[in-house]
Order: sequence, then structure tokens, then C-alpha cells
Amino acid sequence: MKEFIHTQMASERAVLVSLITANQNEAKTNEYLDELAFLAETAGARPERRFLQRLDYPNPRTYVGTGKLQEIKDYIEMTAEDEEGGVGLVIFDDELSPKQMQNIERELQVKILDRTSLILDIFALRAQTANAKTQVELAQYQYLLPRLTRLWTHLERQRGGIGMRGPGETQIETDRRIILDRISRLKEELRNIDRQKIIQRKNRGKMVRVALVGYTNVGKSTLMNLLSKSDVFAENKLFATLDTTVRKVIIDNLPFLLSDTVGFIRKLPTHLVDSFKSTLDEVREADMLVHVVDISHPAFEEQIEVVNRTLHDICPNEEKPMIIVFNKIDAFTYVEKAADDLTPRTRENISLDELRETWMAKMNDSCIFISATERSNIEELKAMLYQRVKEIHTQRFPYNDFLFQHYEEDTTDEE
Repeated sequence: MKEFIHTQMASERAVLVSLITANQNEAKTNEYLDELAFLAETAGARPERRFLQRLDYPNPRTYVGTGKLQEIKDYIEMTAEDEEGGVGLVIFDDELSPKQMQNIERELQVKILDRTSLILDIFALRAQTANAKTQVELAQYQYLLPRLTRLWTHLERQRGGIGMRGPGETQIETDRRIILDRISRLKEELRNIDRQKIIQRKNRGKMVRVALVGYTNVGKSTLMNLLSKSDVFAENKLFATLDTTVRKVIIDNLPFLLSDTVGFIRKLPTHLVDSFKSTLDEVREADMLVHVVDISHPAFEEQIEVVNRTLHDICPNEEKPMIIVFNKIDAFTYVEKAADDLTPRTRENISLDELRETWMAKMNDSCIFISATERSNIEELKAMLYQRVKEIHTQRFPYNDFLFQHYEEDTTDEE
């Protein structure tokens, strides 16, 4: 059976498809397609055109209507005459059922991906360590299992002759058994990895643990590098970091552990949430969370909600102390409304100063506005982290409070 690995899509021309529904207006659909285009570019594809259709709900057979599917097919056939090669990839912004994928592929005769398979492909591309590769492979096989009917059409008996008469075993049944065996082995490997991670976490002692969380591509790894003076890989692409990185950070006299976790995203495949248990355990076991937000993104508030929902799924019965770090203030832009413009103000008309005042009032001084690339307000962030980590450390080790007071008095005298 062919291995399910990362599909190289370098320079592949692609089109994007989505629906405008009662629950998702055109503006929101275009915003989601912007993110889908970024995902496609991260995987190596080149999105060229978008196809939108208004439907109350997805067509159970082909996602879009018959007419729209024919329009997509006509465009693909038209591009086939281009010198650089035609469109060979169609990406849908929702997860397709196995039947939908089979019908669409039969009609369009090109490679079909949905949002889930695209994210899995990027994770396969980004996975570096044995831990991440095992987690991604498990998620891929779990996604592949119900879709075997699309991959195999030769369902005849494998062998015949004496002793092999009867129903036999079809190719799809063979593959299903192989995949189930592989899933079982991968789960056992992950259990072994989890046991190793538990031992590693125990060996860290009683140090305060702080976890960086946030939407993908908001600058967590860049901030990690600044605070820990390390060289964690950071890139302006989605899911640049898959493996949890833990570094010891010392601010003044106070050491603590800082972990950089995988970024969240809307419609994150359930298979990935389940597979990346060891990564999410860093969030579960953290004493404090630092929620990094890209303030320059037009939908940053929705991204905050996505992260908060995911955190609630990970830790349903636990409220952890949290600091919100609004990053990328250097990239923030807004359009000031004219005096005679009587239309309602939108997110694009709100200044950074207004947002700062609003959020600082809402968060009771548990938020800060920075630029990790420009190193703006980093010292203020360190001071905030020092104070919060010190509070947690003092609650855990009350007898150490005297040491902190003694150190701070000495520092004041030196100044």
C-alpha cells in the first residue's frame, strides 16, 4: 500500500472553493479564503482563482451545485492549454465527506483537497522530530481510513485457485486492516513518548511553567527567542513550529520554564488535536499562559475566540492565570473616518490607542502591547512576567518570599 506522506505541491496551480451560507456572509467567507490561500502557499501551491457560491447548506453530493462545479471544470480545462501547465489542484475550505470527494474528483479529474487534508499536508512538511512525525502520521491515517473507497477501485479478490474460493478479501479490506494495525502501533509509540515526556517534566523540578499559546503565525517563536535568547525556528508561514520547545528563562534572579506550543487555527482537524496530546500537555501543566495575539490582523478578536475555545477544550475545568500580549504593533494600520462620513465605524477605523485603552480596561492590566521584531516594550513585558511568575512562586514556596524582598532591597540600594 502506498505510504501516506507529504504531497509536494511546489509551483502547483490551484483554485479555492467555498460557500456563502446563512451562517457565513460574503465578507467572512472571503476572510476565510484569505487564510486558506495562505495555507495553500505555505504548502507550496499557487492559488489563482476563487469560486464562491451562495447555498443554504453544502450539496451532499458535490459540496457546490452542479452549475458551479461545471464552471470550475470549464476553468480547469481552459488553463490546460497554458504553457506552464493547467490547474491541477482544487482546494475546498471545509472538510469534504468521502462521497463528496469521490464525486468531485470523478467530475473534475484533478487532485482534490479539503481544508483538513491541506493542514495535514503542511504538518507533514513541517514535522522534524520523531515525536512530531509520529503524531502527524497518526492523524493522516485516521483521516485516510474512512476515505479508502476514493483511493481504490479494484475491489476484486486478490488471489484465486484451490483453497482461495469464496468471498476472499478485497483490496480495500486489506488496506483497512493494514492501516488499523499501523494506527495501533503509532498509538503505542505515542504512549511511549508520553511516558518519556512525563519523566522529563518531573525532572524539571518545581520551577514555574509558562506556556506561549496563540493563533498560528502571531509571533510566538520570535517572542520565545527574545525572552530565552535561543534560536527557535521562526518564519512568516503558518505552523512554522510543530514541536514544543521548552527553554529556561531567567529574569533578574527568577528562573522559570517557557514553552512554545503549536499554533491554533479555526477548523483545526480533530485528528490533530487528538494526536498532539503531548504538545497540549504543556498547556495543561502550565502554571500560567501567555496568549500572543497579532493585533495587526483584521480579525484578531475572532482569533482570540478560536484560541480560547481550544484552550477550554484542552482544560475544560481549569482557569489558568493569563497575560494577553498584543504583538506586531509595528504592522498595525487603521483608516480614520472623515468628519462627514456617517456610516458606522468598523474595525478598520479604530486606532491602536483606542484598542489599547479598551483592552487594558477589560483585562485589568493583564495585557501589554509590543512588537517582537522591533523589540518595543519588551522590557515592560519582562517586568510583567517577573511579577506574575514571582506571585506563583511565592504561593508555592512561601519561605522564599524573604529572599525576593531581600534581593529587591539590595537592588534599590545599589540604584
